[in-house]
Amino acid sequence: MTPSSGPADRVIVDGKFFRLNGEKFPVKGLTYGPFAPNASGDSYPDLPRIDHDLALIRDLGANVLRLYEVPPRHFLDRAQTHGLKLLIDIPWPKHLCFLDTAAGRETGLRAVREAVTACRHHPAVFAYSVVNEIPADIVRWSGVRRITAYLDELIDEARSIDPDALYTFASFPPTEFLRPRNIDFLCFNVYLHHAHSYEIYLDRLQTIADSKPLMLGEFGIDSLRETEDRKCDILRWQIEGAFRNGLAGTVVFSFTDDWFRGGHQIEDWAFGLTTRDRKPKPSFAVVREAFHRAPRFPLPRTPRVSVVVASYNGARTLKACLDSLLHLHYPDYEVILVDDGSTDNTPAIAAGYDSLRYIRQDNCGLSVARNTGIVAATGEIVAFTDSDCRADEDWLHYLVGDLIRNDWSAVGGHNFLPPEDSPIAAAVMVSPGGPAHVMLTDRVAEHVPGCNMAFYKWALEEIGGFDPVFRKAGDDVDVCWRLQEHGCRIGFSPAGFVWHYRRSTIRAYLRQQGGYGEAEALLARKHPEYFNSFGGGVWRGRIYTAAKPGVLIQRPFIYHGAFATGFFQKLYSPEPAFALMFTTSLEYHVLITIPLAVLSASFPWLLPLAVTSLALSCGVCAIAAAQADLPPRQSRVWSRPLVALLFYLQPIVRGWARHKWRLSVPARPETTRERLDQITRADHGAALDSVVYWSPGTTDRLDLLKALLKRLDHEGWQNRTDSGWSPYDVEVSGSPWCRLRLLTASEELAGGKLNLRCRLRGHWSLLARLCFWSLFLLQSTAIALLASWQPWIWLILLDLPLLAWFFDHEKRTLQLLVLNLLDNLADELHLIRTETPPRAVLVPVAP
Repeated sequence: MTPSSGPADRVIVDGKFFRLNGEKFPVKGLTYGPFAPNASGDSYPDLPRIDHDLALIRDLGANVLRLYEVPPRHFLDRAQTHGLKLLIDIPWPKHLCFLDTAAGRETGLRAVREAVTACRHHPAVFAYSVVNEIPADIVRWSGVRRITAYLDELIDEARSIDPDALYTFASFPPTEFLRPRNIDFLCFNVYLHHAHSYEIYLDRLQTIADSKPLMLGEFGIDSLRETEDRKCDILRWQIEGAFRNGLAGTVVFSFTDDWFRGGHQIEDWAFGLTTRDRKPKPSFAVVREAFHRAPRFPLPRTPRVSVVVASYNGARTLKACLDSLLHLHYPDYEVILVDDGSTDNTPAIAAGYDSLRYIRQDNCGLSVARNTGIVAATGEIVAFTDSDCRADEDWLHYLVGDLIRNDWSAVGGHNFLPPEDSPIAAAVMVSPGGPAHVMLTDRVAEHVPGCNMAFYKWALEEIGGFDPVFRKAGDDVDVCWRLQEHGCRIGFSPAGFVWHYRRSTIRAYLRQQGGYGEAEALLARKHPEYFNSFGGGVWRGRIYTAAKPGVLIQRPFIYHGAFATGFFQKLYSPEPAFALMFTTSLEYHVLITIPLAVLSASFPWLLPLAVTSLALSCGVCAIAAAQADLPPRQSRVWSRPLVALLFYLQPIVRGWARHKWRLSVPARPETTRERLDQITRADHGAALDSVVYWSPGTTDRLDLLKALLKRLDHEGWQNRTDSGWSPYDVEVSGSPWCRLRLLTASEELAGGKLNLRCRLRGHWSLLARLCFWSLFLLQSTAIALLASWQPWIWLILLDLPLLAWFFDHEKRTLQLLVLNLLDNLADELHLIRTETPPRAVLVPVAP
């Protein structure tokens, strides 16, 4: 399985890069012209000058020319002869309010139509830019949505004429908010002459580009204003910085100082690498050196990398995975395949690779398999991908390069749908529950997916590797959170990507989501501070995934600057409507839709409410499917209905698996039930919500809290610590029905002594409150409807006090257990209990 190929000699998009005839095609470009019209009226030099220029450009190491006028056919032929591709800007009066009239609108369409018709199917054409730098005030005048729709219309028109070419438009910082859907790659003109600002802005543009290639369509320096020496220095780090950042290419402005614009020769600018009479400047040699080194500039160092693939019955895609990993452009790495007890032909496939380190073990789960790989790794860095992925050949070059140049302990990158994957896999990709990265900034991540991540080995060893409890999924989330809790930072490499084959059947997708639901339950038990009361994950960063995390009902808003003069006019995307997505959840169906449907059997007037509730869920799924970004080449008539169905089924399957696991595993360890039978109190009616310990000054409240957390974790208690925003120090879960919040304070006494006060407030869990009040609401409704002719109906309320007593009993039991735990810790820390309630003591249990 290899990257898809286009027509011979035509450049295609391949993930974050371009490819030509099967090989990577890094754009190393120059702008050329426009020039004063020649005798034929073309804005190009005469033929001898063109041949001389193209030969000089090839000597420079360039492979792309950006043209601002549509070239005559003979120029296309000469470019092809010299091995050059052309990025053709299509000129039309975009500086006018062109959308105000039908004639203005038609002007752009006609210009695009004529330009593409003149150049169509020519192998020298790299791409067409349908417009270059629409002024920001014109965009605001016509409206962002209308301008964006018009750009898409221009590209559709052009693609209907030359479908095999690539299409873009050239933007710049004042209009970075324009996001046409139909472009093949992003092209930005950027003139920033300070290295830090330049690198930060490239990071931002990579975030905007997301899964599409990014290239600089223009950047350059004026020799007159900046001096030629400074120009050399700036161009050197600009070109290197762009390729190190993973851009698909750069275009330097310009080849020559000979520049004709606005009907006259420009005399006061000198951006060229050559003079007007084509004599190379010192900057020519600098760009030539940079182009010959690009795109893989040497890394500061190349530490050994161990690539670990943990596989269980992954034979379907394993060969593509291993083939890609054994042909990476990185000098020092090993590939370790850990076969986690596969029952398919994985061993036979592995046997065909002599350079592969193959380890087979009993089926112990994903985390154990990855830990096996870590132990076997000989590299300073351990990288992970999955058997259903194939890596880009520069995967390690970019991952390792970004890792060693930054203060990071780990790094991750994109995972893209392979172009050869099935239409069902494409629908799965834009459905909920797929691998995602969560970004805190443009380069710092909160989470990176397990199919594409790399760590310093010391960082994994410091946190004890992956937790074996995660057998199917969740291991990557857990390890990212634990790394950050240890003060480590996780980075993101936009160019270090892998191709990730999605589930190819609905059944396989839903089975995967069931496994994710179990993993969520495990994560919520281990890291409750990262989950809200409804069991949903609480992320500090923004989630980036091919599937939108929620329905978008608000329009993005844009900062234009005063009078639309801002140089960086940014688009701010609103948060998705997560509340609407609740209507697709299992909890919504259990608490609202199903009760309404059941009650409608006895009370027909409730049937419209039940139907409305179900229609609301289906409507949200339909909107989500309509907003999904399906790959055009893998989209079918049935694709969006399928996406809507998956949006409906996924929360139910995943929620069922999550709650099933949570209810089957107690929040407190089983040993506490035995301990509870041994605990007696002098006063069974005493309050259990406070206790005070006297300290001689050697132990403070933080020492007590640290000891408590260590004991809770050691014994397997589910607990949540204060994240800095909580009104408590520790929250302990005793069962699905109750929680206990511990708050401590210290009182300073004479001689450095301390009183350590502990407040233990028990309360019902959200699940308990929902059960109680849902039952109350249902019974109250039944009484209101039936009491007039069935007086005995009032008796059904008797179960509410019993339910409340049960929840209070669970709460009091938890207080008793935690209080006893504190007493035991106080003994170990040499603290003395000073106030009532009386101390809990252990007494022998009668045989």
